[in-house]
Amino acid sequence: MNMQGIDQLLSQMQATAALAAGGSAPQTPQGGADFAAMLKTSIDQVNSAQQESSEMAKNFELGTTDASLQEVMISLQKANVSFQTMVQVRNKLVSAYQDIMNMQV
Repeated sequence: MNMQGIDQLLSQMQATAALAAGGSAPQTPQGGADFAAMLKTSIDQVNSAQQESSEMAKNFELGTTDASLQEVMISLQKANVSFQTMVQVRNKLVSAYQDIMNMQV
């Protein structure tokens, strides 16, 4: 099992949680965070994790991989957690958008 990948996923989740809670985003060298690029990267990573875990599960079912059941289940759970985190970030963004739209000028 790759501990570096788990640590990286954990740090990404913590950064995403901090952003969702209204914390500060990591700054780019130019002084501002590129939110669209960060969001696209996060979505791509979640998509990649989902596809990888699905492929791993499929290969396990067919018996074409050396991966153990534990590794497959951990991969599926990591993909699920990253997807749930993405959903929560989306919910926060929608809520913030609605708050802004309901402001009176």
